[in-house]
Amino acid sequence: MNQLIILIPVALLLGLAGLIAFIWNLKSGQYEDLDGAAERILDED
Repeated sequence: MNQLIILIPVALLLGLAGLIAFIWNLKSGQYEDLDGAAERILDED
């Protein structure tokens, strides 16, 4: 039972950190041009 006192807050903090990282990536424009990278791979210089 004592392990749950430690594991539950740790799991919540890790989940919150993941959510903050995802929102930060959305705001920085990481996911705006998904098709551009795929087309650049196929484009010959």
